[in-house]
Amino acid sequence: MTPQLQPVEALIYAMVTAAAVDRKINDVELSRIGTLVSELPAFRDLEGDWLAKEAQDCGRLLSKPDGVRRVLDLIKAALPKHLRETAYVLAAEVTISDLSVKDEETEFLSLLAQALGLDQLVCAALNRAARARHATV
Repeated sequence: MTPQLQPVEALIYAMVTAAAVDRKINDVELSRIGTLVSELPAFRDLEGDWLAKEAQDCGRLLSKPDGVRRVLDLIKAALPKHLRETAYVLAAEVTISDLSVKDEETEFLSLLAQALGLDQLVCAALNRAARARHATV
């Protein structure tokens, strides 16, 4: 049986899965995850190699049969209602960070929204906000 995640771990799993769902995590996505973890209050108490370990654990789970579904179930179970939109917008931030959102990433965001019971209009707004932050001149 897969162990329960803590809410902060679920946020990491959402970002890592968003980056890895197309079977490759690029440097821009990794950098964005690192920046989000270093800047946001949700991750304030983390230190050391914690992020790398969580990313590796998530990757191992994703490589198993029905890995994405298993990760979604873990994320849903770990997140209190007030962090569900946070998980979604963090995943959206990672998918847009390289300015090329792939079909697999869009599908994952849709599955994440369904798993977390998020309203489509809320998700559209969160996606738009993530795109706006990554716009170039």
